[in-house]
Amino acid sequence: MTDEGQNIERKSLRIVTGKNAQWGELAKDCVCFANARGGAILIGIEDRANEPPAGQTIPRNLPDKIRKRLGELTVNVTVAATINTTATGAEYIELRVSRSLTPASTTDGRYYLRIADECKPLLGDEIQRLLNERSAQPWETLTSLHIPREHADPLKLALFAKGIRESERVKSSVKEKSDQELLDHYLMADGPWLTNLGVLCVGRRGDRARLGTAPVIQFIKYDERGQKVNKLVWDEHDLTPMELVETVWREVPDFRERYELPDGLFRQYLPLYDEVVVRELLVNALVHRPYTQGGDIFLNLHPDRLEVVNPGLLPLGVTPRNILHTTVRRNEQLARVFHDLKLMEREGSGYDKLYEVLLSQGRPLPELREGPDRVEVTVRRRVLKPEVIDFMTKADQTFQLTQRERITLGLLAQHDSLTARDLVDSLELGHTDMLASWMGHLQERGLVKQVGRARATRYYVDPTLLKRMDFSQPTTLSRIEPHRLEALIIADLRRYPGSAIGDIQKRIGSEINRRRLKRSLDGLAAAGRIRYEGEKRGRRYWVAA
Repeated sequence: MTDEGQNIERKSLRIVTGKNAQWGELAKDCVCFANARGGAILIGIEDRANEPPAGQTIPRNLPDKIRKRLGELTVNVTVAATINTTATGAEYIELRVSRSLTPASTTDGRYYLRIADECKPLLGDEIQRLLNERSAQPWETLTSLHIPREHADPLKLALFAKGIRESERVKSSVKEKSDQELLDHYLMADGPWLTNLGVLCVGRRGDRARLGTAPVIQFIKYDERGQKVNKLVWDEHDLTPMELVETVWREVPDFRERYELPDGLFRQYLPLYDEVVVRELLVNALVHRPYTQGGDIFLNLHPDRLEVVNPGLLPLGVTPRNILHTTVRRNEQLARVFHDLKLMEREGSGYDKLYEVLLSQGRPLPELREGPDRVEVTVRRRVLKPEVIDFMTKADQTFQLTQRERITLGLLAQHDSLTARDLVDSLELGHTDMLASWMGHLQERGLVKQVGRARATRYYVDPTLLKRMDFSQPTTLSRIEPHRLEALIIADLRRYPGSAIGDIQKRIGSEINRRRLKRSLDGLAAAGRIRYEGEKRGRRYWVAA
């Protein structure tokens, strides 16, 4: 079964049975899910267990009893309870909680919100924020301006449709839709009218300006004395949020400047601010801002740092301490558009990518601060340890590290050593038990060493290894990531069309498991990227035309 997380919770059957049933606790969890994105509570599975106890049966009247009791204890909470049976015959209750369009609470006036795998109480102004953010209809889908759908900018609509049809993230059935059908599919139109999202993404300049909260970006450059030396403003409203990302990156020359780092007899050129970092910061500012609130986005470039200031607060439930692990999409449909156009990863906020890139370049972590009416992210230009750059490159080439392993290794490589507690704090984890998934195989491969035990545990990268970059294990493709394996297959078949699986394996890497190679070939064929003829041992592969 799925692990507990943002959308899944497990509870013992005792929470709804017996004299000591904890109906109040269950009501609180339902309110948490209703105020977040909805979810499921699996009743009848003990804590830390993956399956219900063998032979467990559920009284047939219990689901109705749960629905009735929760109706008495909660406000604006909708649930559906069903009895499910596992492959072993054990039964449990799946309690589905729908996302509430209006703020949910217990009948005694308490508000809660699901954040990751925990239920957090909302207090003070957090309750008012919940009331403000949880309107009956999201801002994106409102048609307050009453702009006819025929009044969409034909060039913007054509560019949007072209980008969707060329994206491999979009299903074929969606690509086949007409331009007008795409407006409906992405909720850019509702009946005869363009929604606010439609005006923002495919509307005309004047209509976008009438929204009142269409994004305006200001770039300001400061010198060492804090004096302004350059200013660029994008406030004409002739660009969509998607176009702003590319335009700002292209029109600010400072972002493409590089400086030299000594590397023996050679020189290594490092960008002042990596393109991935700048684009991620812009995307986050545009996608996650509250469009019900006005205010410009500021890019303040100082000699030693870049500050991105966005109006509004972080989405409710997200804080500077949990942003690396908490996913809350304030503008769900705009995030969907950016994802399908390959401008962002929808699964997360992009901060994991910022961590990965900055640490791989020997730079400090991004600094996030939340003010009374704004959010500010600071990225430092300074490289703490130049030798970390080559070390991370060599380590990743040798061991095909996962993203979490790259982040953890980069963090440790910048410090002499970190205690388990320090590492947990730097990675914004809840407790030390969560370190294992971030450490991955770093210790097994000799990249990270450990001294001490329990609370005295310290992790570090051997300084001699950092300088030598002398890895004991040879480079191997046995752990190659799926997308890289697929790229190797495509490149090989372009050079050797009509090849059998055995020939492909010999050329790209005999250490790659044959079954894994077969799964990749099947996946590429299903996606239409390659084709084949014949069956079993007689099968031959070609790159699709």
